[in-house]
Amino acid sequence: MEILRAIEGIRSPFLDTAVGWITRLGEETIAIAVICVIFWAISKKVAYVIGISFFLSSLTVQGAKIIFRIDRPWVYDPTLSPVPEAIARATGYSFPSGHTQNAAALFGAIGAQIKKKPVAAVFFVIPVLVAFSRMYLGVHTLLDVAVSLLITFAIVFIIVYLLRDGEIGKKALTFSIVLIAFSLAVIALGMILYHTGQIEQAYVADSMKAAGAAIGFAVGLYVESVYIKFPVKSKNIFTQIIKCLMGIMSVLVLQEVLLWNFEPGLMIYLFRYFALIIWITVVYPFAINRFFPAKEES
Repeated sequence: MEILRAIEGIRSPFLDTAVGWITRLGEETIAIAVICVIFWAISKKVAYVIGISFFLSSLTVQGAKIIFRIDRPWVYDPTLSPVPEAIARATGYSFPSGHTQNAAALFGAIGAQIKKKPVAAVFFVIPVLVAFSRMYLGVHTLLDVAVSLLITFAIVFIIVYLLRDGEIGKKALTFSIVLIAFSLAVIALGMILYHTGQIEQAYVADSMKAAGAAIGFAVGLYVESVYIKFPVKSKNIFTQIIKCLMGIMSVLVLQEVLLWNFEPGLMIYLFRYFALIIWITVVYPFAINRFFPAKEES
Protein backbone atom coordinates (compact mmCIF):
# COMPACT_ATOMS: atom_id res chain seq x y z
CA MET A 1 0.00 0.00 0.00
CA GLU A 2 2.92 2.34 0.60
CA ILE A 3 3.79 2.11 -3.09
CA LEU A 4 0.29 3.25 -4.00
CA ARG A 5 0.58 6.15 -1.57
CA ALA A 6 3.87 7.21 -3.16
CA ILE A 7 2.39 7.01 -6.67
CA GLU A 8 -0.66 8.94 -5.50
CA GLY A 9 1.66 11.82 -4.66
CA ILE A 10 2.81 12.28 -8.28
CA ARG A 11 -0.66 12.46 -9.84
CA SER A 12 -1.69 15.42 -11.94
CA PRO A 13 -4.58 16.10 -14.34
CA PHE A 14 -2.26 15.60 -17.32
CA LEU A 15 -0.86 12.30 -16.01
CA ASP A 16 -4.34 11.11 -15.05
CA THR A 17 -5.44 11.53 -18.68
CA ALA A 18 -2.27 10.06 -20.20
CA VAL A 19 -2.23 7.04 -17.90
CA GLY A 20 -5.96 6.59 -18.47
CA TRP A 21 -5.24 6.10 -22.18
CA ILE A 22 -2.43 3.65 -21.43
CA THR A 23 -4.67 1.53 -19.23
CA ARG A 24 -7.18 1.22 -22.11
CA LEU A 25 -4.62 -0.98 -23.87
CA GLY A 26 -5.65 -3.63 -21.36
CA GLU A 27 -9.36 -3.45 -22.12
CA GLU A 28 -11.19 -6.24 -23.92
CA THR A 29 -12.31 -4.00 -26.81
CA ILE A 30 -8.70 -3.41 -27.86
CA ALA A 31 -7.90 -7.11 -27.54
CA ILE A 32 -10.89 -8.15 -29.65
CA ALA A 33 -10.11 -5.62 -32.40
CA VAL A 34 -6.42 -6.55 -32.63
CA ILE A 35 -7.06 -10.30 -32.59
CA CYS A 36 -9.77 -9.94 -35.27
CA VAL A 37 -7.48 -8.07 -37.66
CA ILE A 38 -4.62 -10.51 -37.15
CA PHE A 39 -6.92 -13.53 -37.48
CA TRP A 40 -8.82 -12.36 -40.54
CA ALA A 41 -6.05 -10.63 -42.50
CA ILE A 42 -2.52 -11.32 -41.24
CA SER A 43 -1.83 -14.75 -39.73
CA LYS A 44 -4.17 -17.36 -38.31
CA LYS A 45 -1.27 -19.09 -36.58
CA VAL A 46 -0.26 -15.91 -34.76
CA ALA A 47 -3.91 -15.25 -33.87
CA TYR A 48 -4.37 -18.77 -32.50
CA VAL A 49 -1.30 -18.42 -30.28
CA ILE A 50 -2.67 -15.11 -28.99
CA GLY A 51 -6.16 -16.54 -28.52
CA ILE A 52 -5.11 -19.69 -26.67
CA SER A 53 -2.75 -17.69 -24.45
CA PHE A 54 -5.37 -15.00 -23.89
CA PHE A 55 -8.19 -17.31 -22.86
CA LEU A 56 -6.10 -19.69 -20.74
CA SER A 57 -4.63 -16.76 -18.81
CA SER A 58 -8.04 -15.07 -18.57
CA LEU A 59 -9.60 -18.20 -17.08
CA THR A 60 -6.69 -18.52 -14.66
CA VAL A 61 -6.89 -14.90 -13.51
CA GLN A 62 -10.69 -14.79 -13.26
CA GLY A 63 -10.70 -18.10 -11.42
CA ALA A 64 -8.11 -16.76 -8.98
CA LYS A 65 -10.21 -13.62 -8.43
CA ILE A 66 -13.23 -15.54 -7.17
CA ILE A 67 -11.11 -18.00 -5.17
CA PHE A 68 -9.11 -15.40 -3.22
CA ARG A 69 -11.77 -12.62 -3.27
CA ILE A 70 -9.37 -9.79 -2.39
CA ASP A 71 -10.99 -6.36 -2.26
CA ARG A 72 -9.82 -3.34 -4.23
CA PRO A 73 -7.14 -1.20 -2.55
CA TRP A 74 -9.51 1.61 -1.55
CA VAL A 75 -11.91 -0.90 0.02
CA TYR A 76 -9.11 -2.59 1.94
CA ASP A 77 -7.66 0.78 2.98
CA PRO A 78 -10.15 3.69 2.84
CA THR A 79 -7.31 6.23 3.17
CA LEU A 80 -6.30 5.47 -0.43
CA SER A 81 -7.95 7.50 -3.18
CA PRO A 82 -8.20 6.00 -6.68
CA VAL A 83 -8.59 8.22 -9.73
CA PRO A 84 -12.41 8.61 -9.91
CA GLU A 85 -12.68 7.91 -13.66
CA ALA A 86 -11.01 4.50 -13.19
CA ILE A 87 -13.45 3.14 -10.63
CA ALA A 88 -16.24 2.38 -13.13
CA ARG A 89 -13.98 0.04 -15.13
CA ALA A 90 -12.53 -1.64 -12.04
CA THR A 91 -15.06 -4.48 -11.90
CA GLY A 92 -14.75 -7.57 -9.75
CA TYR A 93 -12.08 -8.33 -7.20
CA SER A 94 -8.57 -6.92 -7.18
CA PHE A 95 -6.23 -9.94 -7.29
CA PRO A 96 -4.89 -10.65 -9.92
CA SER A 97 -5.25 -7.77 -12.37
CA GLY A 98 -7.49 -8.46 -15.36
CA HIS A 99 -6.34 -5.45 -17.39
CA THR A 100 -2.72 -6.49 -16.91
CA GLN A 101 -3.56 -10.04 -17.98
CA ASN A 102 -5.32 -8.80 -21.12
CA ALA A 103 -2.35 -6.66 -22.14
CA ALA A 104 0.25 -9.31 -21.27
CA ALA A 105 -1.59 -12.01 -23.22
CA LEU A 106 -2.25 -9.85 -26.27
CA PHE A 107 0.98 -7.91 -26.65
CA GLY A 108 3.17 -10.56 -25.01
CA ALA A 109 1.97 -13.24 -27.43
CA ILE A 110 2.64 -10.91 -30.36
CA GLY A 111 6.10 -10.02 -29.05
CA ALA A 112 6.99 -13.65 -28.40
CA GLN A 113 6.40 -14.43 -32.08
CA ILE A 114 8.50 -11.55 -33.45
CA LYS A 115 12.08 -12.52 -34.32
CA LYS A 116 13.52 -9.00 -34.20
CA LYS A 117 14.34 -8.52 -30.52
CA PRO A 118 14.14 -4.70 -30.42
CA VAL A 119 10.64 -4.81 -31.92
CA ALA A 120 9.61 -7.69 -29.67
CA ALA A 121 10.82 -5.76 -26.63
CA VAL A 122 8.39 -2.94 -27.40
CA PHE A 123 5.48 -5.36 -27.20
CA PHE A 124 6.66 -6.64 -23.81
CA VAL A 125 7.00 -3.10 -22.47
CA ILE A 126 3.34 -2.34 -23.17
CA PRO A 127 1.95 -4.78 -20.54
CA VAL A 128 4.40 -3.40 -17.99
CA LEU A 129 3.12 0.11 -18.70
CA VAL A 130 -0.47 -1.13 -18.35
CA ALA A 131 0.49 -2.78 -15.04
CA PHE A 132 1.94 0.51 -13.78
CA SER A 133 -1.15 2.38 -14.97
CA ARG A 134 -3.35 0.15 -12.80
CA MET A 135 -1.29 1.09 -9.75
CA TYR A 136 -1.17 4.76 -10.71
CA LEU A 137 -4.96 4.83 -11.00
CA GLY A 138 -5.17 3.23 -7.55
CA VAL A 139 -7.23 0.21 -8.60
CA HIS A 140 -4.56 -2.47 -8.11
CA THR A 141 -1.61 -3.23 -5.87
CA LEU A 142 1.89 -4.28 -6.93
CA LEU A 143 1.03 -7.88 -5.99
CA ASP A 144 -2.07 -7.81 -8.21
CA VAL A 145 -0.20 -6.74 -11.33
CA ALA A 146 3.02 -8.69 -10.69
CA VAL A 147 1.22 -12.02 -10.28
CA SER A 148 -0.89 -11.32 -13.36
CA LEU A 149 2.23 -10.58 -15.44
CA LEU A 150 4.03 -13.72 -14.22
CA ILE A 151 1.06 -16.04 -14.81
CA THR A 152 0.27 -14.65 -18.25
CA PHE A 153 3.83 -14.46 -19.58
CA ALA A 154 4.41 -18.05 -18.40
CA ILE A 155 1.32 -19.24 -20.29
CA VAL A 156 2.33 -17.24 -23.38
CA PHE A 157 5.78 -18.82 -23.60
CA ILE A 158 4.39 -22.31 -23.01
CA ILE A 159 1.88 -21.91 -25.84
CA VAL A 160 4.48 -20.39 -28.17
CA TYR A 161 6.75 -23.36 -27.45
CA LEU A 162 3.99 -25.93 -28.00
CA LEU A 163 3.05 -24.34 -31.34
CA ARG A 164 6.61 -23.62 -32.49
CA ASP A 165 6.18 -25.87 -35.54
CA GLY A 166 3.18 -23.83 -36.73
CA GLU A 167 0.95 -26.92 -37.01
CA ILE A 168 -2.25 -25.82 -35.31
CA GLY A 169 -4.58 -28.18 -37.18
CA LYS A 170 -3.22 -31.38 -35.60
CA LYS A 171 -3.38 -29.87 -32.10
CA ALA A 172 -6.65 -27.95 -32.42
CA LEU A 173 -8.77 -30.67 -30.78
CA THR A 174 -6.40 -30.97 -27.82
CA PHE A 175 -6.35 -27.24 -27.15
CA SER A 176 -10.12 -27.04 -27.61
CA ILE A 177 -10.71 -29.79 -25.05
CA VAL A 178 -8.35 -28.15 -22.55
CA LEU A 179 -10.06 -24.77 -22.95
CA ILE A 180 -13.56 -26.24 -22.59
CA ALA A 181 -12.58 -28.32 -19.54
CA PHE A 182 -10.96 -25.32 -17.87
CA SER A 183 -13.99 -23.16 -18.70
CA LEU A 184 -16.42 -25.68 -17.22
CA ALA A 185 -14.32 -25.80 -14.04
CA VAL A 186 -14.47 -22.00 -13.72
CA ILE A 187 -18.22 -22.01 -14.40
CA ALA A 188 -18.79 -24.70 -11.76
CA LEU A 189 -16.66 -22.81 -9.24
CA GLY A 190 -18.50 -19.55 -9.85
CA MET A 191 -21.92 -21.19 -9.63
CA ILE A 192 -21.07 -22.99 -6.39
CA LEU A 193 -19.74 -19.82 -4.76
CA TYR A 194 -22.74 -17.80 -5.95
CA HIS A 195 -25.47 -20.29 -4.98
CA THR A 196 -23.92 -20.91 -1.56
CA GLY A 197 -23.99 -17.18 -0.88
CA GLN A 198 -20.21 -16.75 -0.69
CA ILE A 199 -20.06 -14.26 -3.55
CA GLU A 200 -22.44 -11.79 -5.21
CA GLN A 201 -23.48 -12.10 -8.85
CA ALA A 202 -21.59 -8.96 -9.89
CA TYR A 203 -18.33 -10.53 -8.75
CA VAL A 204 -18.93 -13.74 -10.70
CA ALA A 205 -19.84 -11.96 -13.95
CA ASP A 206 -16.29 -11.54 -15.27
CA SER A 207 -15.49 -15.23 -14.76
CA MET A 208 -18.66 -16.19 -16.67
CA LYS A 209 -17.67 -13.84 -19.50
CA ALA A 210 -14.19 -15.39 -19.62
CA ALA A 211 -15.61 -18.91 -19.65
CA GLY A 212 -18.19 -18.16 -22.35
CA ALA A 213 -15.58 -16.51 -24.57
CA ALA A 214 -13.11 -19.35 -24.01
CA ILE A 215 -15.69 -22.01 -24.95
CA GLY A 216 -16.57 -20.00 -28.05
CA PHE A 217 -12.91 -19.77 -29.01
CA ALA A 218 -12.39 -23.50 -28.36
CA VAL A 219 -15.28 -24.41 -30.67
CA GLY A 220 -14.18 -21.87 -33.26
CA LEU A 221 -10.56 -23.02 -33.14
CA TYR A 222 -11.53 -26.58 -34.00
CA VAL A 223 -14.29 -25.83 -36.53
CA GLU A 224 -12.28 -23.25 -38.48
CA SER A 225 -8.96 -25.09 -38.52
CA VAL A 226 -10.54 -28.42 -39.53
CA TYR A 227 -13.52 -27.47 -41.69
CA ILE A 228 -13.63 -23.82 -42.79
CA LYS A 229 -9.95 -23.00 -43.47
CA PHE A 230 -10.64 -19.53 -44.84
CA PRO A 231 -7.89 -17.68 -46.73
CA VAL A 232 -6.12 -14.93 -44.78
CA LYS A 233 -4.81 -13.12 -47.87
CA SER A 234 -7.45 -11.63 -50.13
CA LYS A 235 -6.79 -10.63 -53.75
CA ASN A 236 -5.60 -7.08 -52.95
CA ILE A 237 -5.01 -4.64 -50.09
CA PHE A 238 -8.30 -2.84 -50.73
CA THR A 239 -10.20 -6.10 -50.25
CA GLN A 240 -8.22 -6.79 -47.08
CA ILE A 241 -9.19 -3.41 -45.62
CA ILE A 242 -12.85 -3.82 -46.57
CA LYS A 243 -12.87 -7.32 -45.09
CA CYS A 244 -11.52 -6.09 -41.75
CA LEU A 245 -13.75 -3.01 -41.58
CA MET A 246 -16.88 -5.02 -42.34
CA GLY A 247 -15.86 -7.64 -39.81
CA ILE A 248 -15.23 -5.12 -37.03
CA MET A 249 -18.52 -3.38 -37.80
CA SER A 250 -20.36 -6.70 -37.65
CA VAL A 251 -18.81 -7.42 -34.25
CA LEU A 252 -19.86 -4.01 -32.91
CA VAL A 253 -23.41 -4.51 -34.19
CA LEU A 254 -23.58 -7.99 -32.68
CA GLN A 255 -22.39 -6.65 -29.31
CA GLU A 256 -25.29 -4.21 -29.32
CA VAL A 257 -27.80 -6.86 -30.42
CA LEU A 258 -26.69 -9.17 -27.61
CA LEU A 259 -27.53 -6.44 -25.10
CA TRP A 260 -31.16 -6.16 -26.24
CA ASN A 261 -33.93 -7.34 -23.92
CA PHE A 262 -31.67 -9.41 -21.70
CA GLU A 263 -31.82 -9.19 -17.94
CA PRO A 264 -28.39 -9.51 -16.30
CA GLY A 265 -27.70 -13.11 -15.32
CA LEU A 266 -24.72 -15.43 -15.13
CA MET A 267 -25.85 -17.63 -18.02
CA ILE A 268 -26.64 -14.52 -20.07
CA TYR A 269 -23.09 -13.23 -19.57
CA LEU A 270 -21.75 -16.62 -20.64
CA PHE A 271 -23.99 -16.79 -23.73
CA ARG A 272 -23.19 -13.25 -24.90
CA TYR A 273 -19.46 -13.83 -24.98
CA PHE A 274 -19.80 -17.33 -26.43
CA ALA A 275 -21.93 -15.98 -29.29
CA LEU A 276 -19.56 -13.07 -29.93
CA ILE A 277 -16.48 -15.28 -30.23
CA ILE A 278 -18.33 -17.84 -32.38
CA TRP A 279 -19.18 -14.99 -34.76
CA ILE A 280 -15.53 -13.96 -34.93
CA THR A 281 -14.07 -17.45 -35.36
CA VAL A 282 -16.77 -19.34 -37.30
CA VAL A 283 -19.53 -17.21 -38.83
CA TYR A 284 -17.42 -14.39 -40.26
CA PRO A 285 -14.66 -16.74 -41.51
CA PHE A 286 -17.40 -18.66 -43.36
CA ALA A 287 -18.46 -15.35 -44.93
CA ILE A 288 -14.84 -14.64 -45.88
CA ASN A 289 -14.74 -17.94 -47.74
CA ARG A 290 -17.86 -16.98 -49.69
CA PHE A 291 -17.35 -13.30 -50.41
CA PHE A 292 -13.63 -12.46 -50.23
CA PRO A 293 -11.65 -14.41 -52.87
CA ALA A 294 -8.21 -15.67 -51.93
CA LYS A 295 -5.13 -13.99 -53.36
CA GLU A 296 -4.04 -15.87 -56.47
CA GLU A 297 -0.60 -17.43 -56.34
CA SER A 298 1.77 -16.09 -59.00
